[in-house]
Amino acid sequence: MVAEGLRALAEGEPLCSRANGPHTGWLPGDFHHHYVVHQNDADLARGIVWAAALTAGPAAVPYLDALALRTGGPGREVIEDLKLAGATINALAEVDDPAALEALWLLRSRIRQRALRKQLGTALVTAAARQGITAGQLVERSVPAHGLAPDGSLERTLGGYRARLAIEDALTVRLTFTGPDGRTSRTAPAPVKDGFPGELAELKALAKSVRGTLSGERARVEGLMSAGREWPYDEWRRHYRDHPVTGVLVRGLIWEFQGADGAWRAAAPAAEPSGAPRRVRLWHPVRATVDEVGTWRARILAEGLRQPFKQAFREIYLLTAAEEETGVYSNRFAAHIVHYRCLYALFKERGWQADFLGRYDGGYDGRARAEFGDGEWRACFHHEPAEEDDRDYVPRYAATDQVRFERRDGRRWREVRLAEVPPLVFSEAMRDVDLFVGVTSIAADPDWTDRGADRHAAYWRTATFGELTTSAQVRRDALERILPRLKIAGRCTLDGRFLIVRGDLRTYRIHLGSANILMEPDDSYLCVVPARRPGNGKVFLPFEDDRLSLILSKAFLLAADTKITDRTILTQIERGV
Repeated sequence: MVAEGLRALAEGEPLCSRANGPHTGWLPGDFHHHYVVHQNDADLARGIVWAAALTAGPAAVPYLDALALRTGGPGREVIEDLKLAGATINALAEVDDPAALEALWLLRSRIRQRALRKQLGTALVTAAARQGITAGQLVERSVPAHGLAPDGSLERTLGGYRARLAIEDALTVRLTFTGPDGRTSRTAPAPVKDGFPGELAELKALAKSVRGTLSGERARVEGLMSAGREWPYDEWRRHYRDHPVTGVLVRGLIWEFQGADGAWRAAAPAAEPSGAPRRVRLWHPVRATVDEVGTWRARILAEGLRQPFKQAFREIYLLTAAEEETGVYSNRFAAHIVHYRCLYALFKERGWQADFLGRYDGGYDGRARAEFGDGEWRACFHHEPAEEDDRDYVPRYAATDQVRFERRDGRRWREVRLAEVPPLVFSEAMRDVDLFVGVTSIAADPDWTDRGADRHAAYWRTATFGELTTSAQVRRDALERILPRLKIAGRCTLDGRFLIVRGDLRTYRIHLGSANILMEPDDSYLCVVPARRPGNGKVFLPFEDDRLSLILSKAFLLAADTKITDRTILTQIERGV
């Protein structure tokens, strides 16, 4: 009876407000919506959830998982019910079965609601304590393998065809079909569609699940860059290197291994460590010398290795003398003018929580927050509306301000001096802030000069061709190594903060920070609006960097400026010819 009740909550037809009335008394009767339970039956529904978890055990897990997503996940068919979703999450934490842990792990990557994410964290801590391990250990041990072989693949025979699902790299999960003639296709052939519709649907659903796990693991492993965690070698090998999903990412990264002598030695991606290593940690350039970083960058490029995220070419942010003097805050990224909606979207994409700016009480004090170092540290990035405009409820532009740090103190956060923040935490947090400013600053907007007089024009002129930020300096180092391999190498040189490109009509200076262009000899501005997805796709890059791809695509365009057919670009060039 209890199991049937849970199944009905998770999969039954939702109730309609027109036929059954609103789910709560305070909603107007004309607001049409669907819901799982009426508020008068909420306690009963939560009781069914708990009873099913206690009596059905592992058999209840699929329905608890589905109910949590149905009431608290994205794209719901019913109105949100946070109390029921929260009860379901807590019930999953009480089911002593690996399937429950796997469900909690997957929910972490799919549910974005702040309160539920906090509840998921608490549930994982509870489940971990029951097993005598940390929440971090529980998460890494709960990553689903999806039935994949150690190399991240799975094969099924469907009649005369062989279906293969494989993780090809850190971003790609591919489903292919090979026929009796040996030909391989990315689309299911008619005999498979017609003869095995159920099996085909299962494979497509599995591919979707694997993509979700791969994406979640990529974000989680990159988050370890600020943690400074260490693993016993055998534990790391079992849960990281040899895992069908996580291993695809791990084998593309540089790791450090500690031998019997206590020394740490880095090993190339996918290479076996020498000797008998005892412990393992993720390599971070902030702990390496300048020469070591340069050696790894050269090797990554020489071997054509594309890392799952930027590691060898990762930016490093060290405490400056000015920050030591200010003590508890950094002004390194203050006083920039940014596109606010883009900034807010980027906060969400990078996992930062932020107050939304607007014309309401408290809407003029923006504070974005994110946790680092396994949740023991928190960075706070302050920002505010850049101007007051009564026509807009949400500001078009924001002005950036201080970055501050806090340390967890029980259930509270305590502000600390910058000098107390571990270098890994400080560097990773400031890297995010640099990204926020670099991507959303109006200095990176090539159309800005076409907007006429503007109160922010002076900032645009100063910032768009100004000194390079740390991320732009890493971009310059990458270009210095990539340029000799390009067909246009003879037309390109690096000069300070610019890539100089010699065309047949003019010579161009592309700023390595904003990617904006000045034309010699008069330093006139050339507006080239990028395509939706910049880059020509022909140049190997060892990491994802849309700005670097954009700079290279502009360099290829301008090196052959006599072949440009776009009149909006040609008119600007020909003015000074």
